Amino acid sequence: MKAKEIRKMSPEELNKKLGELRNDLFQLRLQHATNQLDNPLRIKAVKRDIARVQTIIRENQLSNV
Repeated sequence: MKAKEIRKMSPEELNKKLGELRNDLFQLRLQHATNQLDNPLRIKAVKRDIARVQTIIRENQLSNV
């Protein structure tokens, strides 16, 4: 997911996306623990997406102050 795509989202969509990504990360960690994960690099990608979304949320909060 690109930062440009994230910046176009509304605050409600950002929070929803953050919840989905955190759930995905939980599922990936669970699969990794049970040796069912096909692509372990996906965990890293999801973590980065979470960081991107959190960064955009924080930027929005600071710009509204």
